[in-house]
Amino acid sequence: MTEAEKLLWSKIKAKQIKGFQVYRQKPIGRFIVDFYCPKAKLVIELDGGQHYREAMQAKDELRDKYMERFGLKVLRFSDKEVFLNLSEVLQEIWRHT
Repeated sequence: MTEAEKLLWSKIKAKQIKGFQVYRQKPIGRFIVDFYCPKAKLVIELDGGQHYREAMQAKDELRDKYMERFGLKVLRFSDKEVFLNLSEVLQEIWRHT
């Protein structure tokens, strides 16, 4: 796990978000997502700098559409957002659970 993933995980593991179970590194179909909350049908992805290149953005978009076909909502946050605005990231996750 990246440092950003470790920080976010410390705030969402052990049913800290509305009592919902969240899994990390969860396989969904042909992909492994950073975090998954089945009760909320929510996928949470943290993106490092490599995700902002055009080719990677296209891959992420296809991946998100794949998840949406399973009825899942995908939230994406940058690593920077987690470090600088953790409370806002957590509020956004809370709103979608």
